[in-house]
Amino acid sequence: MKSIKKITISGKKVLVRVDFNVPMDGHQNITDDSRIQAVLPTLKYALDHNAKLIIASHLNRPHGKVLPEFSLAPVAKRLGRLLEKDVKMAPDCIGPNVKALASGMKTGDVLLLENLRFHLEEQKNDDAFAKELASLCDVYINDAFAVSHRVNASVVAVTKHAPLSGAGFLLLNEIAYFKQAIDDPQRPLVAVIGGSKVSGKLKALGSMLERVDKFIIGGAMANTFLKSRGYAVGKSKTEEDLVEAAGLIMKKAAERGIKFYLPVDAVVARRFDPKAEIKTVPMQEIPLNWMILDIGPATSLLYSEAMYDAKTIIWNGPMGVFEMDAFSRGTMAMVHNIANSYALTIVGGGDTDVAVHKARETDRMTYISTGGGAFLSLLEGRILPAVAALDEAEEKQTRPL
Repeated sequence: MKSIKKITISGKKVLVRVDFNVPMDGHQNITDDSRIQAVLPTLKYALDHNAKLIIASHLNRPHGKVLPEFSLAPVAKRLGRLLEKDVKMAPDCIGPNVKALASGMKTGDVLLLENLRFHLEEQKNDDAFAKELASLCDVYINDAFAVSHRVNASVVAVTKHAPLSGAGFLLLNEIAYFKQAIDDPQRPLVAVIGGSKVSGKLKALGSMLERVDKFIIGGAMANTFLKSRGYAVGKSKTEEDLVEAAGLIMKKAAERGIKFYLPVDAVVARRFDPKAEIKTVPMQEIPLNWMILDIGPATSLLYSEAMYDAKTIIWNGPMGVFEMDAFSRGTMAMVHNIANSYALTIVGGGDTDVAVHKARETDRMTYISTGGGAFLSLLEGRILPAVAALDEAEEKQTRPL
């Protein structure tokens, strides 16, 4: 990938694809602007180098419909305050009106396009839609790591039509940190994997069998592994069709000398309810009609000791249903344990990012990824489609005529 630093952008219209899929309350107020903050270095670099800045993003899932509640207008206001500049809001992301706005831009102007997903063509990687987007700019920059695992028009097909394509600082940092942690890590390398489903992490676990020194498993997905080892897990969420596959992963880990840690106790309840009676019990004593909703204190202590000598830690997925306070202690303990480690710490996005912010430990993590799905794709050993598209575009741009 060619960095934005390697491209002459002065006086040019630069289209930057970002991820402004920010959470909002019922009154369209942004409740967390971390994703906006994450791309400011790229946006400020473009403005500092006299570009005409055009920004594109999606927001939520409008499924091709123009829904006012999913407009990026609130983002334009917040971005304007952060950049200390006027950010003009476009009425759409393509079309003659948008093209006229782009053509009339002056150096230092900022134009935010309306939600890309108001058009079904975006998620279909439609070539004509991508060509329309590319026609707005002289240079295309992808700085949207969180959607780079998707084959969407604004991150893949657009690179075929933009005169020049490259990567922003966020995308480059995400890839660089991941490669540092996986391709050439300081060891021991510990992978902490949580979340709700084994099915969503199975390929990642298989791929990491070739790389990690220790696995630490939590969240509801641990229940399937526990069941594979013969534990009765009551009414806990499990994936019956993957019990055998979970056992096979543990067997392969053992054959490779990889330590595989599972919970030894759990916080349980009859139902997912803040008023429900809860208990902390050893894993051998899960009541018949109760469900596991968090790891217990003994497990947190075990996991802390397992990470004590780690030099690199990769974490993706919470340890329990941390959204509810009664079942948040395991995840919060994991946040603090990783923050207190001396390791290089890479935190996968999504719920894990939310947990770190909730615990106010963001500044003590080496790197927090902005993309859960894209991060997981990298853990699976896959090449991100958007990265492949940028590599192909760079090859074409440097190929002699």
